[in-house]
Formats: sequence, C-alpha cells, structure tokens
Amino acid sequence: MKQTTPAAVGQVSRTQREPEARTQEMVEDGSPVVDVRDLEKSYRTARGTLQLFSKLNLRVEAREMVAIVGQSGAGKSTLLHILGALDTPSAGTVYCASTDVARLTPRQAAAFRNREIGYVWQFHYLLPEFTALENVAMPLQARGIHRRDAQKTAADWLKEVGLEERGDHRSGELSGGEQQRVALARALVNRPRLLLADEPTGDLDAITAERIFEVIERLHASHGLTSILVTHNLELAARCARILRLENGCLREVASASKNKDVIGLQERSGK
Repeated sequence: MKQTTPAAVGQVSRTQREPEARTQEMVEDGSPVVDVRDLEKSYRTARGTLQLFSKLNLRVEAREMVAIVGQSGAGKSTLLHILGALDTPSAGTVYCASTDVARLTPRQAAAFRNREIGYVWQFHYLLPEFTALENVAMPLQARGIHRRDAQKTAADWLKEVGLEERGDHRSGELSGGEQQRVALARALVNRPRLLLADEPTGDLDAITAERIFEVIERLHASHGLTSILVTHNLELAARCARILRLENGCLREVASASKNKDVIGLQERSGK
C-alpha cells in the first residue's frame, strides 16, 4: 500500500492553508477576486447570432457575497460557467482568483477549478455509488492527496455542514437538503477562494432552502469566502451584500447592503 511521506503530508497541509493566506493578501492589497471587463458572449444559431453578453463588467471583492438575479434565459448560469472556466468568452477579459481564465487550456482549466473554485448547482450531482464521505473526498484525491488523508479532511467538512453521522450513507439514502449539504462540503473541501452557487436552493422546499442558505452564510463568513450566488429567491438574495440584475446582456446593481431589504420593488421588476 502506498504510504504518505512526511514531506507529502506537509505539502497537503500547505495546500490547505494557501487559499486563506492568498485571500488575506488580496484583502490587504485591494485586488478583487473577480474582475470582468467588457465581456461578450455570443452563439451561432440557425436563426443567426445570439448575443448573450455585451460589454458586461463585474468586480467582486475578497470576502464579498453577491447575488445575481434576472429572468430565465438571461445568461446567469452561462456567466458562472465562464467565471468557473467551464465556458469561454467571445471577447473581453475575465480574471478570477488572479487568473486569466480565458487563456487556460482545458487541462489548466480543470486544475484551476479544482484548486480555486467551489461550485454548487441546483442539483447535487453526487455519484450514487459512493458514500457521502467518498463524494466529498474526491476533489482532494483528484489532486493526488492520499485516500486516508482526503477522507479525514472530508469528514471534517461533513461535520461543518452538520452531517458527521451520515458519512457512510449513499446519496439515495439522504434527503434533498442533506444531499445539498454534501454537495456544499464537496465544493469547499479544497478551500477554494471563490464559491459559485447556481440556484443552490432551487430544488428545495422553503424551510430546507432557508436552512441551506444559513449554512452557506455561516461558511462564507467563517472561512473568508468570496461568494457569487445565482438565485430566483429574492428574499435570500436580499441577505447578500449586493444584488446585481443581469438584463439585456449587462449587469447593474439594484441593491446594496444598505438597501437590499427592499424586496418588493425587486419582485415587481422581476415580474413576480
């Protein structure tokens, strides 16, 4: 059986500490975690070119929590995909975690996502044949961390989301809220600088959605995360530092921390 050398253990420890240290440096020097300038994204369709973004700009500071709202089809998920190096822009510059993501090769993009991005989708995407513990440990093992060490760290993260007693359960044995907690632990197990959450409560009932959002808020604060959440839940969006609306290919701020409780007016603009 392969043994983990003391040097390797030290490297694991350093790897786990790096994001927090880098985030502190970014706070001190004022560098944003996300800096998007003049972003354009277009697709060729049978009916011609579909222009999704036009000169879109976005700046998100370290440790900020930002909500993005907008009608279905506005491009919210596509924007997160570009920020997370899952898609590429047609034009413009996209810097995330000090990285020009548009210039990454597919292999570099995969390494970047594993190292710097925590991604949570509306659906949990847990692998059903593996336990919750094994699902959470996978991103660590993908980095070459020994299975035993990866599962120890994964167990700590399951405790963080209140599921320390459910580690040996497969996804089909968990409730919807528990599945999303596991997905959140998996997203954060590598201690990324940026959390991208695409409708993380969209498949949940109101009570469970509230509990999941409370976990996200707690982890955002306790781990110094920078978080961008796409949501249609305007009451949850109002708890973020800023609310941005994606409309007509551009982002505009509709509420900040001082006035983001005015959900009624926001609902009217959303047609709800």
